[in-house]
Amino acid sequence: MTEDLKDIKNHFPILNQFVNDRPLVYLDNAATTQKPISVIQAEEKYYKTINSNVHRGIHTLSQLATVEMEESRKCVQQFLNAKKNYEIIFTKGTTDSINLVASGIEPLIKEGDEIIISNLEHHSNIVPWQFLAERKNLKLNVIPVDDNGELIMDEYDRLLSNKTKIVAVNHISNALGVVNPIEDIIIKAHKVGAYVLIDGAQAVSHRKVDVQALNADFYVFSAHKLYGPTGVGVLYGKEEILESMKPYQGGGEMIKEVTFEKTTYADLPFKFEAGTPNIAGNIVLKNAIDFVHTIGFKSIVRHEDDIMKYAKENLSQIDNIIIYAQNAQHTSGAISFNLNFENIHSSDVGFILDKQGIAVRTGHHCAQPIMKRFGIKGTIRASFAIYTTKEDIDQLVKGIYLAQKMLK
Repeated sequence: MTEDLKDIKNHFPILNQFVNDRPLVYLDNAATTQKPISVIQAEEKYYKTINSNVHRGIHTLSQLATVEMEESRKCVQQFLNAKKNYEIIFTKGTTDSINLVASGIEPLIKEGDEIIISNLEHHSNIVPWQFLAERKNLKLNVIPVDDNGELIMDEYDRLLSNKTKIVAVNHISNALGVVNPIEDIIIKAHKVGAYVLIDGAQAVSHRKVDVQALNADFYVFSAHKLYGPTGVGVLYGKEEILESMKPYQGGGEMIKEVTFEKTTYADLPFKFEAGTPNIAGNIVLKNAIDFVHTIGFKSIVRHEDDIMKYAKENLSQIDNIIIYAQNAQHTSGAISFNLNFENIHSSDVGFILDKQGIAVRTGHHCAQPIMKRFGIKGTIRASFAIYTTKEDIDQLVKGIYLAQKMLK
């Protein structure tokens, strides 16, 4: 590991344990990252010292909790380089953020319009658009991928038209680790007047994101994939688009005035934050971001690129292994593979690895269309984080060799 990350595992209490009598090797970071002690302590501190509902009380605890949560919103704004803090909406997660946009943008869409997604999408960036397409009688188009798992951009160009109103793609594929050319996707979509939503769930822990430089209309992610808590998500949206969208949910907090005859809505961001939020989670997201900033993305990228290269080199030496997207131009965060033996399921390998204390993800990774594209039911996915070491990769390789011997 690089000098600035050599002791990083000491910040993550869960990593210093044994699973099935073996030291834990945690390689399931695309599903969720582990939490540093600073995040764990911050959540405990909130409940011990200022637990109270926000935005509604004049008493001291409520005021303190409100200040802390709004400071966290400003931290997220700076993290993404959003223009305004009220362009940051707190949600339950990436899935909730996408559903919010797919629901709220409905008044801006008319029958006969078209949506473009890609063959690489997580189900959460497919199903909400299918719902919208069914409600409004829209056409849903899909950018195909080549044998490297990369988007076929000539086909994207062909699909784009003045009927295209929404383009929704991920920044990095959760299933294959392929980094998509979102800058090009956004520029081309805007030329035909389409809105663009970028699913950044797999990107924000691996690279610096600047939504103004990208010129994305929406960018979404989950805190738990950025060393933060579960149940917290972020939706960034451009102010003028958010203002034109309808509220996703009705209830408390999102209103300005309610009568039985008519309800008027609160200003941004509260228009989209109905009900009591995950206050503790929203607050400690700031601590997770602060932790990432103490390391810095230059160090993170350098370390994770080194880990990715090491993993590819060592996994590719294993006989009868199939590595998906191995020749893709840009990958980050994850490697998907299978053992090329008849009647062996990815979960069989995952079970054996677990007995060695190695945590990987197996199955279709909530991305069944891309599995169908490659003619498989699922893969074994090893996914990395700032605390992943070359020793972790060595243990993974040893575990795969053992699985081969047991499953042949």
